[in-house]
Amino acid sequence: MGDRMNNPEWAGLPVVVAGLGLSGISAARVLHGLGAHVTVVDGGDGPGLAAKAAALTGQGVSVRLGDGATLPEGTALVVTSPGWAPDSPLFAAADAAGVPVWGDVELAWRLRTPHPATGEPAPWLAVTGTNGKTTTVQMLASILTAAGKRTAAVGNVGVSVLDAVLAEEPYDVLAVELSSYQLHWAPSLRVHSGAVLNLAPDHLDWHGSMEAYAADKGRIYEGNQVACVYNLADPATEALVREADVEEGCRAVGFGLDAPAVSNLGVVDGLLVDRAFVADRANAAAELGAVADVNPPAPHNITNALAAAALARAYGVDAKAVRDGLRAFTPDAHRIAHVAELDGVTYVDDSKATNTHAAAASLAAYRPVVWIAGGLAKGAAFDELVADAAPRLRAAVLIGQDRQLIREALERHAPQVPVFEPAPGQTGAGAMAAVVAAAAAAAEKGDTVLLAPACASMDMFTNYGERGDLFAAAVRALQP
Repeated sequence: MGDRMNNPEWAGLPVVVAGLGLSGISAARVLHGLGAHVTVVDGGDGPGLAAKAAALTGQGVSVRLGDGATLPEGTALVVTSPGWAPDSPLFAAADAAGVPVWGDVELAWRLRTPHPATGEPAPWLAVTGTNGKTTTVQMLASILTAAGKRTAAVGNVGVSVLDAVLAEEPYDVLAVELSSYQLHWAPSLRVHSGAVLNLAPDHLDWHGSMEAYAADKGRIYEGNQVACVYNLADPATEALVREADVEEGCRAVGFGLDAPAVSNLGVVDGLLVDRAFVADRANAAAELGAVADVNPPAPHNITNALAAAALARAYGVDAKAVRDGLRAFTPDAHRIAHVAELDGVTYVDDSKATNTHAAAASLAAYRPVVWIAGGLAKGAAFDELVADAAPRLRAAVLIGQDRQLIREALERHAPQVPVFEPAPGQTGAGAMAAVVAAAAAAAEKGDTVLLAPACASMDMFTNYGERGDLFAAAVRALQP
């Protein structure tokens, strides 16, 4: 079947697509357009799924919902949405039948076509990590655009990777965000250059262990052609580089906030500096811009910028385009976003900090902090986060279902920090108004009130976006 998959003769091939989410619907439409006989399966059966199923059925795609989400007889390939866990019965059945399972990224990788100008498919510059992926990929796309390349941020962000590889007007190069789920289901992926930004426990219920999670992240380095980019402050990322099987001549390139050694990128006197992609690495360096060109210039965001710069430089982008791309970049909402300054207190929305690793990076950027935290912990422990942050904390305002876990960590490691719980049992705008009022009362001039919850939001809010929007609205309501 491998030869058949590597050429466009898909006519009549029986393919199952697992999941009726955005990626599943995209894969089903693409495969149907290629002539495959597509069956979409999803274990749910609510009204929303029924509507999606009806739309696909009208286009000639078969759909099985609820108890019908099983492997049809004769299936030749399963294409899964990223969220389906590896131990799903569907995949056990596929394994027993000798049927391969791909993700949408694997499918996109196999469907690439040569660029008319080069005769080769557009290279992929890929980013993964526990936190910072989206920002880094968007920075990278901005840099590539400044270099005059037709590009897009794709994958787990922005444009669907399938849509990107099948675009009528071909891209020169793609900036690809990849989750651990997507990497798990992409066995043949071999990118131009890849980066792992950081590693911290996350999605362990899906992967089964930290070791399995790290191994899936490390797949991004397999077969790299030019550079494996890793975080000098996170030895686990360097270990993944050492374990990777790469093409001859591919280099390990580190990034960090200190002055760079040979083959690394770093910071010197407020400047972003490259000692990896210059002719005389031992004696020379290239200035890529200033720390002030990074928006916002928080430490973890500077490392995001250095990782993006390293991938762009691996692709051959000049230093000026790195600087211009970083200057042009505007971060998404809810990522260490400045909301307002009132009575000498700064209010910052980092609602996207939905795990302890992200919250730690955010807390490290400010001092003193009135910290708004809590929500759904997803099995996380907070002792290390609280112990590290304790010297920075003016007060903590706790919200959400698992707030007691953070309160107990504060009692153990920061007993001097006042703790407020102003909205037990409340949700939505009313809860956030009470939380912001409590934080404002606890703050002193020069403090930062920081929404960096270290938890998911769905116990009190629709998603982290709504949580951040309501925080910003409550802050603005404080203004006279």
